[in-house]
Amino acid sequence: MSTIDYSEKIPNNVDLANDRTLQRALEHWQPRFLEWWKELGPNDFANSDVYLRTAVGVDAQGWAHYGTVKMPDYRWGIFLADPIADRTIGFGDSFGQPVWQQVPGEFRSQFRRLIVTQGDTEPASVEQQHRLGHTCPSLYDLRNLFQINVEEGRHLWAMVYILHAYFGRDGREEAEELLARHSGDVDKPRILGTFNEPIEDWLSFFCFCYFTDRDGKFQLKSLAESSFDPLARTCRFMLTEEAHHMFVGETGLGRIVRRTLEVMKEVGSDNPEAIRRQGAVDLPLLQRYLNYWFSSSLDLFGSEVSSNAATTFANGIKGRPDETTQYQDHVCADSSFEIEVPDGKGGVMKDASPMRNAMNEVLRDAYIRDCEIGLKRWNMQIKRAGYNFELKLPSNRFRRAIGAWANIPTDLEGRLIGREEYDRRMPGWLPSASDRGYVKSLMQRVVDPGKMAAWIAPPERGVNNLPLDYAYVQLN
Repeated sequence: MSTIDYSEKIPNNVDLANDRTLQRALEHWQPRFLEWWKELGPNDFANSDVYLRTAVGVDAQGWAHYGTVKMPDYRWGIFLADPIADRTIGFGDSFGQPVWQQVPGEFRSQFRRLIVTQGDTEPASVEQQHRLGHTCPSLYDLRNLFQINVEEGRHLWAMVYILHAYFGRDGREEAEELLARHSGDVDKPRILGTFNEPIEDWLSFFCFCYFTDRDGKFQLKSLAESSFDPLARTCRFMLTEEAHHMFVGETGLGRIVRRTLEVMKEVGSDNPEAIRRQGAVDLPLLQRYLNYWFSSSLDLFGSEVSSNAATTFANGIKGRPDETTQYQDHVCADSSFEIEVPDGKGGVMKDASPMRNAMNEVLRDAYIRDCEIGLKRWNMQIKRAGYNFELKLPSNRFRRAIGAWANIPTDLEGRLIGREEYDRRMPGWLPSASDRGYVKSLMQRVVDPGKMAAWIAPPERGVNNLPLDYAYVQLN
């Protein structure tokens, strides 16, 4: 495979070559980005040749190039999806008016906050996965990790472009801060809590890709409806790459289930201790990891009832995913949304909130339905193998830290329980120190082409129609 060699320093379709002001800003920012990558990216693999996909355009028939490249030489480009002719605002108080090509002054701070929050998640995940390559279960998985890392870096570039191009000095300062905060840093942590949690094993990584990157999908789909057209077009193209991140999570977890079922058949038992003696992930352990990462990701959508959500919808800043195709009422001035909340007396009551104020919950509901799709597939695998175990998502009330259910003790089904019972049962619901220690013991690096760690099944096919035993990463 030939090494990627592009003539442009920053591949783009935003006419960067003819915008000297923007060019200077980005060229000033790029060395700082590379310093950050060297310090907090997968820097121990800087000299490795990796088979990567690089965005080179937005043509649906050929938007990416595959080839071998060293990650520090990867071309982080800037791409916006093609404009939609005569596009109009699809929701809120300005519904039906032409979309904006510049940010209206009265909405600048709201737009900037959302863009910075989205941009902050991109480098955060790279930092969380900083050391993960050292325990890869295969070269195929190592390559997928690095593909996600470089694309999260490109998504950071996408948000930095918007900040530099449309927000002046404030935007340039925010772009600098995106590299100053670090995941888990005591003094300058990342903005959202989930992105400060360490990812120290591949089971957590696959859960993160499945649950947390899926939150990213829904946030990007909401911003892709934005009345600010450059932001909408930026996010539409980001979704093209985000799909791979969720694919890695879903197929990774599916391969774990498949391998566990193989071991259960080999030993003739579904006993967790018998499964662990064979070096596989027992299904109850997997369930506890799903409980942890799903409940952690739920808070990323914010409070069930939110005046900020109402304002961003009314002002045309952030819509609902697939706003134009999934909904009939795009103004939502008079409609309501029913939400179940604690009644303060140990029970639950239904509260009708104005629809605009409930936009976070509308988004969270759609997210939960999307999460259930993978579980249905895995449960079909388990059922076909002849076992009665069913993987489940916990209630969206469980282990919440934000919103109406914050710090309200419930069981996995969302039933209210006493604090003492909650504390007593929690170790059985989430990964224990023993669980994490066992999973860590499985994390032995496998780097022979085509070989897999014993706790995960091979994928059904290789990358880009290459054989599974291809040397996706050439370690030096």
